[in-house]
Amino acid sequence: MAKTGRLDCMGFDANRSAEIDDFLARSGWGEAELNWLGQDASTRRYGRLKKPGGTTALLMDAPLVEDDPCTPDMSDEERLAGGWNKQSRLAASRVEAFAAIGGWLKCNGFSAPEIYTGDAGLGLAIVEDFGTLKEFARLIEQGEDEVTLYTAAASALADLHALETPRELRGLGRDWPVLDFDDLALNVNASLFANWFPVQDNRMRMTDADHARWDRELNELLDRARAFPRELTLRDYHAENLIWLPERQGRARIGLLDFQDAVIGWDAWDMAMLVQDARRTVSPDAHSAAIATYLDKTGKSESEFLERLAIIGTLNALRIVGIFSRLIARDGKQRYLDFLPRQKVLLARNLEHPSAAGMASFVRDTAPFIFEEAK
Repeated sequence: MAKTGRLDCMGFDANRSAEIDDFLARSGWGEAELNWLGQDASTRRYGRLKKPGGTTALLMDAPLVEDDPCTPDMSDEERLAGGWNKQSRLAASRVEAFAAIGGWLKCNGFSAPEIYTGDAGLGLAIVEDFGTLKEFARLIEQGEDEVTLYTAAASALADLHALETPRELRGLGRDWPVLDFDDLALNVNASLFANWFPVQDNRMRMTDADHARWDRELNELLDRARAFPRELTLRDYHAENLIWLPERQGRARIGLLDFQDAVIGWDAWDMAMLVQDARRTVSPDAHSAAIATYLDKTGKSESEFLERLAIIGTLNALRIVGIFSRLIARDGKQRYLDFLPRQKVLLARNLEHPSAAGMASFVRDTAPFIFEEAK
């Protein structure tokens, strides 16, 4: 039986502990030491397995406790009634999604963790261990060159967007659809700003007329996004989720950790996540170098890409301000107060682009302090 000394303190019940022990035994890891890592932001968690001979792997524990994910044929009405995963087209932490997207990435030369074994019905998998303290964010804190890391990440994005976008993949014996990041998903996510930021910060007050104006300006942004070309979007492409593997070559130097929520989105979404990071300030040099590298490698128009980055970046920044505000106001997670000022600055910067003028005017009228504090 695996040594799970930290299991009880994680707050999971005895039945789950027994399922994990049985799964590890069946998978040949029953004698491994298991040490749980920090809790993932979702219902998923990870533990590092170490066999007596020193071989390591990660245990992914993703119990089937979330609402089911969206299916391709689901109507907007069904999604709205069915909960957040359906509305946002999230994977509900399904291990088959991780295996399906990860397998496709590996087949195309990217460093997604290899899946050694998994059980989709239990929500358990044993995956490749990239090692400790290799995340971009930690390495930069220790003095690693930020520009080198960010240009490598941008180059890998360019490689990703050169590939034909998959529509259905298979993982752990199950089919997994890759869905569009559509108007409904964009709308409910961006609307977190209007619904929750005034609750968190009472300096922003929303009248009925303001809510009607918000709907109009948001729809204008959605109209612009709808016209943009589509690319595979990993969603959470930022310094906490990227691993530096310099011993590998090309795109494989970027270890990918969080991609199971991949959708058919836009090239600018993952770039916005990379250079407009909510959790760390990206230097101007790294920001510029990443975009220049991406444009050089793809040959895309700079002006058109920067417009997409402003529109998609605005939608994403509204979403994140709203998420942080909800976590603070509803869930009492005060640590997100530390991230909120940076995210408001990022929102203000995106709104400086002429293509976002309508939403910029709305924010200036309802929450002028966002621009004042960004100076």
